[in-house]
Amino acid sequence: MKPSEIVAALPQWREAKAAEILSSPAWAMPCRLGDAQDVMRLDAIRPAEILPLAIRFEDEPHTLGLTPSPRFPELSRLWPSISEVPEPILLALVEKECGPFLQMLENAVRRQLKIDGVEKDAPGPDASAIAARIADVTFTLTRSVTIVEAFGQMRNLDMAHPAIRDTEVDAEYEYAAFPLSQEDVASLAPGDALLLPEIDSAAPRLIAAGRFAMDENGVAEFKEDELARVRSAVPGKVALGEVFDGSARIPAAVSPLKLVVAGRTAAMCRLGKLAGQTALFVETA
Repeated sequence: MKPSEIVAALPQWREAKAAEILSSPAWAMPCRLGDAQDVMRLDAIRPAEILPLAIRFEDEPHTLGLTPSPRFPELSRLWPSISEVPEPILLALVEKECGPFLQMLENAVRRQLKIDGVEKDAPGPDASAIAARIADVTFTLTRSVTIVEAFGQMRNLDMAHPAIRDTEVDAEYEYAAFPLSQEDVASLAPGDALLLPEIDSAAPRLIAAGRFAMDENGVAEFKEDELARVRSAVPGKVALGEVFDGSARIPAAVSPLKLVVAGRTAAMCRLGKLAGQTALFVETA
């Protein structure tokens, strides 16, 4: 499974709203700016001074706040006295220098962008507006359902970001799996012993968040079945990054253990030896 598939399988992300995804520190939207592929991210520093442009995405009005950038050299040179520059000159410079940026924004929102002009008597900084940056451009954009839905997609989460990789999920460790009839499961009683020679040689696996399993072959979707499975009775934690990398450490089997059948704990057990072989001794059933 890819990291994005693993994250999408977790309830906290599978059920996440677009606004929650957009507010994640891991949000990073791939975009093409001019001839270069880049990533749009939320900017922690909200610009104090902007050139407020009245724009529309199709029929929906918005305010786009531009800031000085090396990408807009002539516009940036006018910045100290920009309030005194006639609107037609400002709009001509925006059209000349900001075309690739505006095209990027149009592509990101997936709606045609049109500039209506410079906002007259623009209010102070909008605390609810999105402040973002891509390459050397920082900008603000009024927040709306349209913008949030366009930006807040699972595909825009950076799987390499610590906010994703360092997330810990519940982990169980599985050491053996074997067939056991329903009659044998029903008759288990304290003191019973099950020989488990394979527990010393079989490759263990990690079950993370009850959703996926990691073993020497990688990560796959996890589903319970009818086999009897020997697992750690004490749950652990694992970071998603360790699952992505296949580097999570699976500890050696130690008591107490549990016998799980079809997702239900059938018995609590301990490891021991019987006739020189490793065995699972039932303590409670």
